[in-house]
Amino acid sequence: MRLDDTPSLYQQIAGKLAQLIHAGTLARGERLPSVRDLARQYGVAVSTVVQAYHWLEDAGLIAARPRSGFFVALRPVELPEPTFSRLQRKPREVSADWLGRRVLGRERPEGLLSFSSGTPGLDMLNPDRVRRALVRAVQRNRNLLCAYPDIRGEAEARRAIARYAVGMGCSLEADRILITGGCMDAIALCLRVVTQPGDVVAIESPTHFSFLELLQSLHLRALEIPMHPRHGLSLDALQLALDTQPVKAVLLVPTLSNPLGACMPQPERRRLVQMAAQHDIAVIEDAIYNDLVTLDDMRRTVKSYDTTGHVMLCHSFSKTLAPGLRLGWLEGGRWSDRLCAIKDTQSGGQSAVLELALADLITQAGQAAAMRQLRAQASARLEQARRIVDEHFPRGTRVSAPPGGLLLWMELPRGLDTVELHERCLAERMLIAPGTVFSSSGRFRNCLRLGMGNDWTPAHEVALQRMGGIATAMVRPKV
Repeated sequence: MRLDDTPSLYQQIAGKLAQLIHAGTLARGERLPSVRDLARQYGVAVSTVVQAYHWLEDAGLIAARPRSGFFVALRPVELPEPTFSRLQRKPREVSADWLGRRVLGRERPEGLLSFSSGTPGLDMLNPDRVRRALVRAVQRNRNLLCAYPDIRGEAEARRAIARYAVGMGCSLEADRILITGGCMDAIALCLRVVTQPGDVVAIESPTHFSFLELLQSLHLRALEIPMHPRHGLSLDALQLALDTQPVKAVLLVPTLSNPLGACMPQPERRRLVQMAAQHDIAVIEDAIYNDLVTLDDMRRTVKSYDTTGHVMLCHSFSKTLAPGLRLGWLEGGRWSDRLCAIKDTQSGGQSAVLELALADLITQAGQAAAMRQLRAQASARLEQARRIVDEHFPRGTRVSAPPGGLLLWMELPRGLDTVELHERCLAERMLIAPGTVFSSSGRFRNCLRLGMGNDWTPAHEVALQRMGGIATAMVRPKV
C-alpha cells in the first residue's frame, strides 16, 4: 500500500479480477485475457498488468501455463484438516530412532519410490543456472581458491543476503550475518550458544525429525508444544510452558512448518517476540521455506519484529536454488559475536567461491520470476497429491492444506498404524514417513508425512494410489 492507503494501479486491477473469480464470473480453468489485451482494456502499461497477474498467482487464484497464458486456478480439493495436537506436560530426553534414520536420514534404502523428501528435484530447479553462476565466480575470483575464507563469509555475499532479507521484512546489517554450512548448521550453532546439556528447548509438535536428531546430539531435552494445523505453534500453550518449565530456547518454523505446513499469523509472530523479551529466552527461527509460501505476508519473519535481539534467524537456499551448495546463514541477534567465535573454533569458513556464486544467483533480475515459477509448480503438485488422497485413501482421512511447499501431513482413521503401513509400502518399494518419527514421545501413530520432492514421475502417482489402497485395506471394519 501507498502512504495514503490507496491501492496501486496493479492492485486495483488484481482486486477486480479477484472479485470476478470469487463470484464465479471467471470460471475455474478459464483462460484470462492476454497481458496486452488487458493492458489495452484498462489503458495501462503492460508491466502493470504483469504485476497484477503475478499478484494473483501468488494468491493462488490464477496459474501460468507455458506458451498458453494465464488461467483461473482449479478449485482446491476440500478435505478435513488434521486435528490440534496435545500439550506435552514435561520435557523429555530425545531419542531419534532407527525408523527416522531409515526414512529421512543416511540409512535410507536405495531404489525406492520415495515420498519422504520436501526438497525440489531437478525437474523443478535449474542446475544450468547454478552452473553458470559457479563458472563466473571461479573465473572472477580464482585466487580465492588458494586462500582461507573469511569466518563470517565473503562481504559481497553477506551484503547480498542482507538485501535478500528485506523481502522477509528484515533490516539486517551485513556485518552481523554469518554464513554457515547449511540451515541445520546454523541452528546447531545457535543451540550451542544459548543452551547447555540438559537444558529444555520448546519445539513444535509434530516437528522436523532433524531437530530431534540435533537435540539428541547436544543432550538437550525437548518440550513439545501443540500445533494448530493452519496457524502453527500455540502461543497460549507456550506461555504455560514458559511459566512452569525452565525453557532456555524456542525452536520453530513459523512459515510452512515441517511436517505440518502451518503458517503462524503475523500478530502471533509479534506476540512471540514480546514473550521472548519478557522471559529473556532465545527464539531460533528456521525460515528455510519462506520463499516457497504463496502468501506474501507469510514471508515476513518473526525476526522482523525483534527489537531486543532475542530472535536468531536461520535460513538457506537449499529448498529453492541448489541443495548441493550446502550454504546457509544466520543473524544471531545479541549472540552474534559468540556465534562467530564458536564457528571459528568449530569449522571455520565456507568456500568463498561458492558464497560469491550464491550472491550472484540471489541478486539476478530473474530470481523473483524463478521463485514464482517454483511456487506454482509446487502448488500444482500438492493439489495433484491431495486429489489422489481424496479419491484413494480411507474415508475419514484428514489432510493439511499448506499454502506452499512440497509436504502434506495426513491423519488417517484412528487405529490405523502408519508404522505398519510404512512396512507394507516398503515391501512394495515405496518409502513413506510415519508420524511417530516427528515426535520425541512416539505420538502421531496414525499420521504420516507425504513429501512430493525429488523428481516426481507418473510412477509416483500410481504408487500413491496403491498406497491409498493398502491403507484402506488396513482399516478394520467397525463391529
